[in-house]
Amino acid sequence: MKKIIKYILWGLLAVLVIWTFVFLWKKSRPVEKVYNIEEVVIGTIEKRTVATGKVGPRNEILIKPQMSGIISEIYKEAGDQVKAGDIIAKIKVIPDMVNLNAAESRLNFAKIAFEQTQKTFERDKKLFAENVISREEFEKSELKFNSDKIELKTAQDNLSLIRDGISSKRSTETNTLVRSTITGTILDIPVKVGNSVIQSNNFNDGTTIAAIADMSDMIFVGKIDETEVGKIHAGMPLTITVGALQDKSFDAVLEYVSPKGFEENGAILFEMKAAMKIPADVFVRAGYSANAEILLAKAENVLKLPESSIEFNGDTTFVHLLKTEIPQTFERQQVEVGLSDGINIEIKNGAKENEKVRGTEKMNP
Repeated sequence: MKKIIKYILWGLLAVLVIWTFVFLWKKSRPVEKVYNIEEVVIGTIEKRTVATGKVGPRNEILIKPQMSGIISEIYKEAGDQVKAGDIIAKIKVIPDMVNLNAAESRLNFAKIAFEQTQKTFERDKKLFAENVISREEFEKSELKFNSDKIELKTAQDNLSLIRDGISSKRSTETNTLVRSTITGTILDIPVKVGNSVIQSNNFNDGTTIAAIADMSDMIFVGKIDETEVGKIHAGMPLTITVGALQDKSFDAVLEYVSPKGFEENGAILFEMKAAMKIPADVFVRAGYSANAEILLAKAENVLKLPESSIEFNGDTTFVHLLKTEIPQTFERQQVEVGLSDGINIEIKNGAKENEKVRGTEKMNP
């Protein structure tokens, strides 16, 4: 029994040794590489670059009040269409007490002076009619009467302007009514009824009552990397895709490329602007994020291959032409390449249409 167990153990050991040698022998043998086969075909290669940015109106106008006060009424809301001259809001004037007191005092003095001058003028008028006083004296009295009358009217208008922001002469031109200066769409009204506003002057931009823009004239404003900016110029066609309108694209024409770059996240970028052509039945909102695709170069009806099948050696490029399929054998052939879009590359010389070349290596399952 012991001999049988001993022979079994020796047999297992021999099998293990033989299996080890076979395994090591197989591992030492070179693995045959199998490649994907690519075919030289005729097609079109387009080299494009993409700039990110947003869509907005060409001109956005901020409406500022011409006097300080409190918003008493708002007649429009964001999204409304307005014409130049339409009233957007009304301001209630909070007069300065010093100026108000001075205007009231001026009016009181003007009233007293006018009442006295009026009495004198009526008396001199009767005396002149009776030939008691000369024409020269009467004309002086009449001039004084008219002057004091104008001063009284001016004082009344001045008080009305300070207290109410409106005068009797120009009731339609009051500064208390905030009007649109252009025809367009109201983008935003950042104030509410009861908000205090400051007039626009030499020392302050003033409070924005509304932002208005012509939404029929839209532009794309984007940023492009310094490595691509030298390849673009004004007048180039662009294709704009808007993130919120994924099923639509818009044609555009590049209008402006900034002569000065700016740094962002370690990269130098340049601002660019393009005029968009938007159909009348499509509404594009201001501020939509968008991408601009720019065609830098194009080659039509040329031989092309996947760029992954090209071997680069310094300034020289090669392909491996297929000679036999089983087993796969190849012949190294120098070629001249042209335009590349990052996926496919143009073959100018060294290969013919329908020739098969070595591609990427197949992964072992």
